[in-house]
Amino acid sequence: MRESVATKCVLSILAVFAAGISSGQSNSSILEVIEGGGVEPTGNTLEYYGAARGYLAEPQGEGPHGSVILIHEWNGLVDRVRQVADALAAQGYIALAADLYSGRTGSNPQENMALVRETRGNPEEIIANLNAAVAYLKNRQDSNGLVATIGWCFGGGVALSFALGGEHHDGTAIFYGQLLADPTELAKIHHEIFGTFAGQDRGIPVEQVHAFVAALNEAGIPNDIHIYDPVQHGFWLYVERDADTNREPAKDTWDRLSAYFERTLEPTTETE
Repeated sequence: MRESVATKCVLSILAVFAAGISSGQSNSSILEVIEGGGVEPTGNTLEYYGAARGYLAEPQGEGPHGSVILIHEWNGLVDRVRQVADALAAQGYIALAADLYSGRTGSNPQENMALVRETRGNPEEIIANLNAAVAYLKNRQDSNGLVATIGWCFGGGVALSFALGGEHHDGTAIFYGQLLADPTELAKIHHEIFGTFAGQDRGIPVEQVHAFVAALNEAGIPNDIHIYDPVQHGFWLYVERDADTNREPAKDTWDRLSAYFERTLEPTTETE
């Protein structure tokens, strides 16, 4: 029996829908995710180091692909970070959300701070954890060997520390993380630094950001650092907390971050 045109159309739609599910990728863009419109994470848990239970989101295609390590905030590896990993995979990157808390998350400020203190008490373990993440990503057959980190708050400070003392990687994106202003220490970094900060952040005042930029410049480290005056700490990952204020700075940040990842994670003629 010949299928009707309507039946063929329905089957085609179902096939496209099924392909979208099997790809394991989010249907949400980065901006949709950070505004609270992300869908259920669709990647996989990855035990890449000891008791760490990371989250892996993989792009379509054989590659080679650049890779991004996502470093969570003080509450641990939660679904918002997983959703961002999915959205980065949809952009063509292998995205590994690291787990620095051995599968644990905090549910209130007291629990979060206890996890932060415990983890910061063993900085060598942090570096070893992220070194393992870099090794995993570089050793994948679909990897182009280029890896960048992105971290928020606690994770932003960790990303900077890892740039100073971790396995070689190619980019560091800091979102309102703990800083330092020692040109001698910062000279250990061998790649461009991306930074986004909040003008109304009481924990990291703009004076600290300016000192950080001055030290980077003195050390000869290229950088793209921007302070968004109207926003509060944490504005980018949770835009919906004050959507009217956060939306435009968040979009501008994503435009800058997207360009940064293109510069750092897509091979040039010299690195191919």
